[in-house]
Amino acid sequence: MKNTMLALAFGALSMNAVAASGDVANGEALAKKYNCASCHGADYKTPIDPTYPKLAGQHADYLKHALAAYKRGGKVINGRNNAIMAGMAQPLSDKDMADIAAYLHGLPGPLVVRR
Repeated sequence: MKNTMLALAFGALSMNAVAASGDVANGEALAKKYNCASCHGADYKTPIDPTYPKLAGQHADYLKHALAAYKRGGKVINGRNNAIMAGMAQPLSDKDMADIAAYLHGLPGPLVVRR
C-alpha cells in the first residue's frame, strides 16, 4: 500500500513537472495560431472526425512525443506519417511543442486513467 501511494505521488509530481516545463500562455497562442481547433474541436475534446484524437487533458509528455514524431515524418522508424499533422508540426521548435503540450494538458478533458 505504501509503495502504491509513493508511486501515485511520484507520478502526479512528474506529470506536473512535465506540464510545468512548457509555457501555457504561449501554448494557447500557438494552438490558436496553427488553428488546432479546426480539426480537434473548439474545446479540443470534440474533434470533427472520430478518428482524430481528443487533445484536452492528454498527458503533456505524450503530446510532445506525438508532435515530434509528426515533425520527423513517416520516413524514419519512430516518425508518424500524416500529411496534415506533418505540415503543422514542421515549423514547431522543441519549446513550441512543450508549450502546446502544457496548454492542452491543462485543459479539462474526458481522458481518464483506469486501473
